[in-house]
Amino acid sequence: MIDLHPWVTTANGFDGYKIVRGYGVVRGIVCRSRSVIGNIGASLQTIVGGNITLYTELAEQTRRDAYELMIQHAAQTGANAIIAMRYDATEVAQGVTEVIAYGTAVTIEPV
Repeated sequence: MIDLHPWVTTANGFDGYKIVRGYGVVRGIVCRSRSVIGNIGASLQTIVGGNITLYTELAEQTRRDAYELMIQHAAQTGANAIIAMRYDATEVAQGVTEVIAYGTAVTIEPV
């Protein structure tokens, strides 16, 4: 099986490859909240203005974790690639955000 990391795209295919099998939607879901201490630190950063690095780092890590879970899900189906990959986020409770990475798991091979 091909390592999926280079074979994930927001496009509907890969140049020079054809899709030979589709497995359907795969996803990785992570729910996160910032700790009380982190919220205090972020609140202090808002006083200065600009990028709130504590929240940026949390968002980036959460997206990365959701992405990795999506890749694991695709590997479990037997896919070697993911097309039409997207992210979405929803606040599921006060201070708790769900991030989902999703796409279509496929098997590709060179044309």
